[in-house]
Amino acid sequence: MSATIRAILTQADVEFALSELPVSAVLPELLSALQLSQQVLLAAPTGAGKSTWLPLQILHHAGLPGRIIMLEPRRLAARNVAQRLAELLNQQPGETVGYRMRAENCVGPDTRLEVVTEGILTRMLQGDPLLEGVSLVILDEFHERSLQADLALALLLDVQQARDDLKILLMSATLDNARLAALLPDAPLIVSQGRSYPVERRYASLSNAFRFEEAVAREILLLLRSETGSMLVFLPGVSEIERVKRELESRVAEDIDLAPLYGALPLAVQRRAILPAAAGRRKVVLATNIAETSLTIEGIRLVVDSTLERAAQFDVRSGLTRLQTQRVSQASMTQRAGRAGRLEPGICLHLVSQEQAERAAAQSEAEILHSDLAALWLDLLQWGCQQPEQLCWLDLPPANNLRAAQRLLAQLGALDESGRLTAKGRRMAQLGSDPRLAALLCAAGDAPDRVASAALLAAVLEDPPRSGSPDLRDALLRPQPQWQRRAQQLQKRLRISGGRVDVDRIPALLAAAFGDRLARRRGEGGRYQLANGIGAMLDEQEGLTRHEWLIAPLLLQGNASPDARILLALPVEIDRLCQQAPQLIETRTEVEWDEEKGTLRAWRREQIGALVLKAQPLAKPQPEALHAAMLRWIREKGLKVLNWSPEAEQLRLRLQCAAQWLPEESWPAMDESTLLETLERWLLPEMTTVRDLKGLQGINLVGALLHLLTWTQRQRLDSALPTHYTVPTGSRLPIRYDAEKPPALAVRIQEMYGEASNPAVAEGRVPLVLELLSPAQRPLQITRDLAAFWRGAWPQVQKEMKGRYPKHPWPDDPANALPTRRTKKYSPQG
Repeated sequence: MSATIRAILTQADVEFALSELPVSAVLPELLSALQLSQQVLLAAPTGAGKSTWLPLQILHHAGLPGRIIMLEPRRLAARNVAQRLAELLNQQPGETVGYRMRAENCVGPDTRLEVVTEGILTRMLQGDPLLEGVSLVILDEFHERSLQADLALALLLDVQQARDDLKILLMSATLDNARLAALLPDAPLIVSQGRSYPVERRYASLSNAFRFEEAVAREILLLLRSETGSMLVFLPGVSEIERVKRELESRVAEDIDLAPLYGALPLAVQRRAILPAAAGRRKVVLATNIAETSLTIEGIRLVVDSTLERAAQFDVRSGLTRLQTQRVSQASMTQRAGRAGRLEPGICLHLVSQEQAERAAAQSEAEILHSDLAALWLDLLQWGCQQPEQLCWLDLPPANNLRAAQRLLAQLGALDESGRLTAKGRRMAQLGSDPRLAALLCAAGDAPDRVASAALLAAVLEDPPRSGSPDLRDALLRPQPQWQRRAQQLQKRLRISGGRVDVDRIPALLAAAFGDRLARRRGEGGRYQLANGIGAMLDEQEGLTRHEWLIAPLLLQGNASPDARILLALPVEIDRLCQQAPQLIETRTEVEWDEEKGTLRAWRREQIGALVLKAQPLAKPQPEALHAAMLRWIREKGLKVLNWSPEAEQLRLRLQCAAQWLPEESWPAMDESTLLETLERWLLPEMTTVRDLKGLQGINLVGALLHLLTWTQRQRLDSALPTHYTVPTGSRLPIRYDAEKPPALAVRIQEMYGEASNPAVAEGRVPLVLELLSPAQRPLQITRDLAAFWRGAWPQVQKEMKGRYPKHPWPDDPANALPTRRTKKYSPQG
């Protein structure tokens, strides 16, 4: 550390000590933990100074030789934290303290503390897997469990395997201590109790007699009239902010300023919301959960919490994201309430009953569990990780979401048949953009005009217009300054400058990344079908509805409608697009059921995904094409179209039971989705002579399913889970397997004489349920403990059976009697 920086920090340190921020009480303990441990957990309440004071203290006192990187989950928070830290040093950002985020880089040669946003840290790790020159990484507001924060932690723990001098500090007001302790058992937990002012937490359910914005506005006005100070209102999204703002505009007092705050606002507008109200005035900040953490909004004494948030939920089936309004966690409510007690005693009104608040989830659900994982999987492959289990996660990425990510990356040309990165995939990963946008940039090649067009297009799609026309041409022909700046950065990253934007090139570039979102009009009312098979819609008043073909890179899955909403689209001339991008067209042989003739018909179709361009009937398709088409038809219709005999159903059930009872063996999955995915492995080998539906339904599915088993597995299945059980008389009786019930054996009670204990399957692990029958095959007793039955209930059954079937033997000690299928006159005892 230079003498100048040390002098600046020493002076600042004195000033900080005078401020007596709450977190200062645990500073010695934290510094000691950083000396002794690779990972440290810090729980400190809102306003304790953990983001805007502590990092400088660590920089000055911890004796770390390298830089400190602090990850902030939100761009606005990152910029403001860096600004505040620099101000404390009487400097500008870019000197001792700097920040980096998409499209902004404010660091210099003397920067020792970098505040970075999500994605930037991942790019830093990919560029330098050992993070040379970095001594500490701080993950701030970790309770939010963002996708990038979880990925960063997994990668950093991997780096620590090679660098035992790299430290990780996880900070938040509300950490999930039990989960983190399980993942990081050696990490000390340091808790700052804080000295914020008391906050009175009140609860009030919204009246159903009013619209949401009316009911919220009423509660805001009541609190403003009865209390002093400025207010922060948490609302789920931008639309609710605008509606509540309209409700308040004509009803608040003249000395009150309304200030919206959300991520898409210009920086100057966001800054006005954060700064204190002018002298003699009050402020009402209407914010999304962007204001929940890290940001210090000056002068707030009152908080109104709608207890709602808008969360993105990825739909694996459609590949689209749905914005879902949901109740926030108790941890988030605590964070929001803490905003009211920064400067004086405050009040937080939660717009929910106290009972409902207490039933809310303790912590927010990790983003990794319900997100599109294409970018994450691309990062993992670039890291050299082929299996997520190789890294340490708080929550393992869900298998279904990973499969969807792999399908998309393969469609974009980033993966080869073995699932590894192609040359294009490696280039996409190095660009650090969303995978679709990276594919778009790669598709531009090295022609300056194409690169300029792709760069502007990617810039617009990264930061799309929030209102106005959904026609993408409007944005491209009248680009905003931030898009032009970002486009220049992307061109610089591609190392190709110059060129001019050519709108005629845009459809083919879009198709390289969003070919599955080509849309064809169907009927009236702005309804379209996408190439991926799902429906989409535009407002029927929009001018774009005049066009039969669109490509829609920006879609939002609706909650009320099965159709996605088209947010941004470009009209295309389909013939010209097919000439420019012939790789989109696939010639396929398809079969479909002809209801009138009761048979399958074959067609050759040229199509882009689900959108058919041309169709021609086929009299005698080639077997390979026909069989592939049949498999696609089965996948569409489901396994029910096959002829499942009782033997085949039982084999499938036996394999399901084997996976449950003999888990040490890698049994093939028997659920419908897996069987449909693996038709080529088990059904196709049995289809050699199949030419029609009759032949398809004549396939022996028992033999087909056995293709999924090794010879050893077949032997073990027949031994451990046999189809039949031989009872003491020598009769070979079928065992009935069930997915949810224990296996059962129906047998006449006399044939079990001489059997002292209950028979079992799965190598003795699972007793059979014995359905003991009378000589007339009627149920007498059901038991899983034959020995207990002989000792207990048998005398009662014996007495009843002797009276009803006197010609049959009913011994006093059936466990040691000879079994029989006959009456007394043929019995060896008779």
